[in-house]
Amino acid sequence: MILIITTGGTIEGIEHTSDSENEGTLVSIQSLLQNVNISQEYQIEKAFSKDSRFITNKDREILQQKIVQTNTNLILITHGTITMVETAIYLGKLQIDKTIVLVGSFILGNEQNSDANFNLGFALETLQTLEKGVYIAMNGQVFNWNNVRKNTAKKRFEKILN
Repeated sequence: MILIITTGGTIEGIEHTSDSENEGTLVSIQSLLQNVNISQEYQIEKAFSKDSRFITNKDREILQQKIVQTNTNLILITHGTITMVETAIYLGKLQIDKTIVLVGSFILGNEQNSDANFNLGFALETLQTLEKGVYIAMNGQVFNWNNVRKNTAKKRFEKILN
């Protein structure tokens, strides 16, 4: 079974409109999964619902607790792209003995041309094939937690070149 932990972000239709942390989701991950007829067994748990620029280490502790407390070894976290790398680093440094994949979207999940469906499906498939560790799966690529950065100008994630 796969545990999907939701945190908000663009994938759930949260669009940053002010400096307020109070956000509400416009898209449910459940509805995205139903639309693409996912056959894997999964459970969805909401950790919180925020624009990722407002995610704190206290929020990341909530994620950590949910991950550690579950019996499943396959964890998918839906997350806003702005601080996705920071959350991946936070979780990666904990060396949790599970496979954890973070996924999001650059285009609101409720928009017709959103990358949310593709990214979610890709991340679910990838999650089942990776070794234990923490990864980001976005736009058809997988990145290790300690070798990734967000390229805001190109709206993509990239490996860090040494």
